[in-house]
Order: sequence, then C-alpha cells, then structure tokens
Amino acid sequence: MRVAFVGKGGSGKTTLSALFSRHLARSGAPVLAIDGDINQHLAEALGEEETSAPPLGEHLAEIKDFLRGTNPRITSRKAMIKTTPPGRGSRLLRPLGDDELHARHVGRAGGVPLMVTGEFDESDLGVACYHSKLGAVELYLGHLADGPGEYVVVDMTAGADAFASGLFTRFDITFLVAEPTRKGVSVYRQYRDHAEQFGIRVAVIGNKVTGEDDLLFLKEQVGDDLLTHLVHSPWVRAAEQGHVEAGPDALDSLEPHNRHALTILREAVDSHPRDWDRLHRHAVEFHLRNARAWADARTGEDLAAQVDPDYVPGTGPTPSSPQQPPVRRS
Repeated sequence: MRVAFVGKGGSGKTTLSALFSRHLARSGAPVLAIDGDINQHLAEALGEEETSAPPLGEHLAEIKDFLRGTNPRITSRKAMIKTTPPGRGSRLLRPLGDDELHARHVGRAGGVPLMVTGEFDESDLGVACYHSKLGAVELYLGHLADGPGEYVVVDMTAGADAFASGLFTRFDITFLVAEPTRKGVSVYRQYRDHAEQFGIRVAVIGNKVTGEDDLLFLKEQVGDDLLTHLVHSPWVRAAEQGHVEAGPDALDSLEPHNRHALTILREAVDSHPRDWDRLHRHAVEFHLRNARAWADARTGEDLAAQVDPDYVPGTGPTPSSPQQPPVRRS
C-alpha cells in the first residue's frame, strides 16, 4: 500500500512520515520510506544524518533503462518520461525486491529501509525544478506491483506543490498533516478541492495539539476528514535534538496517545483494498496530458502510443521479495 504525507511547511509531515515508517517497521511489516521532499530531512527524522545509498534523481536515465525492460512501445530512454505507464515487457517491482534498482538505491536510517530523491545542487539552480528529480519517484511508483501488507511511505513536498504533476494520484491514501491554525488548515482546503476531482483519499492528521480548544478548531475546520491527532510530544523534541536512539524500538517511549494515533493511521491504510483500475486510469490520463502539453514536442514522438491497451495493471512477472522478519507480537 502506498502512503503519502503532505502538509504545510513546518506542519510536521516529515516527522509523521518517520514515525509511521518506524511504527510499521517495529511491527515487522515490510516498509520502504521515500524522501520526496526538496529539503531531504527524512533520514534525519528517522535518526540518522543521512543514508549512503545514491539518490534516485541523479540516476534517472539508468532507472528508465531498467524499468522499460523490453517494452516495445518505449523506443528509448529519451522517449520515456516521468508519466510513461508500464506495459507488456516493462519491469515491475516489488517493494524491497531482489533487483538492481533496490540493491543500488535503498539505504537504511533508524532501522527503516530508505530511498531518497536527492537535493537541489548548484547545477540545478535557475535551470530545473524539483519535479525533474521527483520523476524518478513517479516512475518507481508507476512500476510498483505492491500488495496488501507491503508499505511504501513517501514524504512529499510541502504545500499543494504535489499537484504540479500526476504523482499525487499514485497513492492509496494521502495523510495531510495540519496544525491547529488557519495557516495549518489552508493547505487542506487546496488538497481537498483538487483531490475530490480524482477520487483521491485524503485524511487529516492534527499535529501539535495542546488541548481541547486546538482539537475543536480542527474539527470545525476539516469535519469528518479529521482522522486522528497527535499531542505535543516531548519524545519528538528529544528525538529532533538527537537524544533518542535510532531504531524502531525507540517508539516504545513515545507517548501512549501518539502511539495509538499511529495505529489508527495503519488501520486507515489497511481498511480499503487497492483499486488498480483507478491507479492505472489516472496514470494513463496524466501521461496523455503531459504528452499533449510538452512531451510530444520535446521527444518528437507521439507518446500516446506508449499506452498499452492490453496491459492489465498489478500483474505480471516481478522480482521476488526478500525474506521479511517475523511480525512482532506484543
């Protein structure tokens, strides 16, 4: 299952991404965290300075070559854009599968497998937007044949910037982290209005709640979309200061209310089965939009031809997944 964390800058979405990834890893569930934020702080939030694995965004060309496999509809890496959907012959992936992409790009932070998009560097300034790096994440998710009980958690860019590409349609659920302030819920309204057009599941997580007044404000502003909330956390502050151990078991000391909130998040993720038809329909729609808007002209090809009408989403040969540790029982 694919989970996105979004929210206003400073809302705590990276912290929540890390907490939820740790929560899943602590249970023994197979989980892969992906840092898709321009600020690239997820490794630090997981308890490490950085991950040693090379960033996805710096190896986009090789990733394209690997994913297109023997798909005859994709003529070259140049013709493969971030929205190109898989078809017969494409390489499909399992989270943490035994393949060269995962072997090369998955590191670890705080006991959690982690892939990173990569930071902006000097060569990008003034000539590229961050979505050029996020294209690797979009292609990865587009070629992912994950199943129930497998989790991919993505820390997204702040604000409503995710709507600048089709990446926001690649998830089973989007958790929007909101502080109990007017600015905190403003991004929620933007996300809600855009997401409703595409049937995207959005659930709000209240964060930094200090009392009943804060909770009442969130309920008044977001209504039934408020899934749960986290209270002010001395544990999180200590972790941010480097005073908490990095492993998933460190969550044993997290405040009971906040640990329960993480359980509610997992229940929300697991409560709806994957809608492969919706995911693939959105993938094709946004690919055709990009083809018409810019990609046909840039590549000199009719990229609508990349859509395989006989491809069945969610099926096909995939690399085997590694043996996972047993689920912990409390």
